[in-house]
Amino acid sequence: MAGTFCFCAKENSLERDLVDILPDEGLHGRRIITTNEQEITADNVVKVLNTAIATHDRNRGEIQYLWDVYRGKQDIRKKEKIVREEINNKITVNIANEIVTFKTAFLLSGPVQYIGAKGSKTDNNKLVDLNRWMSDEDKQSKDKEIVDWMHIAGLGVRMVLPDPGAEQAGSPACIYTLDPREAFVIYYSGYTKKPMAGVLTQYDENDAKYYGVYTDSEYFEIKSGEITRQSGHLYGSVPIVEYPNNSARMGAFEVVLPLLNGINTLESNRVDNVQDFVNAYDVFQNVDLEDGQYSQLASGGKFIKIKDSQQGMPAKIYRISSEMNSSTVQTAVDDLHDKILTICGMPNRNGGSSTSDTGQATIMRDGWKDAESRAQDSEDMFRRSERQFLRVFLTICNTTNNLGLNVGDVYAQFTRNNLTDIQSKMQVFIQGLGCEKIAPETVYRELGPFRDNEMALQEGMKYYEEKQAELEKSLNEELDNGLETNGQRNQAAEPQGDTQV
Repeated sequence: MAGTFCFCAKENSLERDLVDILPDEGLHGRRIITTNEQEITADNVVKVLNTAIATHDRNRGEIQYLWDVYRGKQDIRKKEKIVREEINNKITVNIANEIVTFKTAFLLSGPVQYIGAKGSKTDNNKLVDLNRWMSDEDKQSKDKEIVDWMHIAGLGVRMVLPDPGAEQAGSPACIYTLDPREAFVIYYSGYTKKPMAGVLTQYDENDAKYYGVYTDSEYFEIKSGEITRQSGHLYGSVPIVEYPNNSARMGAFEVVLPLLNGINTLESNRVDNVQDFVNAYDVFQNVDLEDGQYSQLASGGKFIKIKDSQQGMPAKIYRISSEMNSSTVQTAVDDLHDKILTICGMPNRNGGSSTSDTGQATIMRDGWKDAESRAQDSEDMFRRSERQFLRVFLTICNTTNNLGLNVGDVYAQFTRNNLTDIQSKMQVFIQGLGCEKIAPETVYRELGPFRDNEMALQEGMKYYEEKQAELEKSLNEELDNGLETNGQRNQAAEPQGDTQV
């Protein structure tokens, strides 16, 4: 099995100030890189690449910023404090990481399985081979990498190439997860938005940068503005595929960045306030202390005896301190957090005090229905890119292994295990199987409550056939035993020898 081949960006080249990376107008999704050229050849590939890199560099800086936010390097690091500068806490509440982790885990709670498309008469054995090869390539973990990038940066990037050691590895093609800071796709600017080329940034043994450019029929290596290598391929399509998170190519937490910064500011100022209160100033009004007396007082030592001054002014010792209303701050934090969860379509942990809530009411109230709806929306975007990936993967499989599958024969099914209202689902499922005018395949595909309905159908049919064979065998044995018993009885009833009357 080919290992994960993830092209990572050089961190040193991307470590820039957050203020330099984040544009003044904020973040509003990644830009689609396009070209007006109807065909990319050796004559124009360098020109097209140079134009595309300018747009990619802007995307690259924004992706680096979002990657830093996901890792906890957030804007609160730039917090400044004018009064008592030495007390300046910078607290990061990394809700961005929580959002990405939840959405990825919820969307991919089960592996993506390939089943026969509706209306197609696909050989199940071919689908079994396809799913086995995907398992050989550990596609489930690579899907997780892709979906993580989708939720962080707004898009993930994947590449598929023939496996030179396919005889030993099993799968005829290798699947690679690419870093979206170092890989991108160039699309035609016309209404078709056809992928024209996939670009991958690489580095040679001398750490010199060069670009690998894949079109639908050729591969170019370009270094210092010159083509250093050119060759053809038979993949039929661009082998680098982008997986956008949505039409705007925005990450999952990108839209709530101001709210995340607000929570960090509130929490940081709250800790500052506590520290200010603990380290409040002591004021000695009309009081003269001898040397060492204040140190004794601060360390819990002797008491200090004070008396009014000779001018008749009262002597006082008091502390200057102010403490913010903690409940007011917590109300503001909770309000921002609720808005973040609502906008991002995540469930909350508020619960409810009603004892008469049904399970469905709890799901609707606590936001799990929104989470499921967002996951289904992400499925549609993922599935569209998956078809482009399958087009290349199946071309390689058909060429090297005579698989005999086309993109239209295969449907990518998410196997998220949703046990919500499982009793009602099972009742509808059983009723569907009992209807003579609905094929079992349709019932399993449309109403099946299982994590993998296609596999459940295959195992169910196999189990049914085995039980039928056992029943038929049992009936035949009983029939044979019955015939044998009747034969013995008939034989015993026949007269023996001559009978005299």
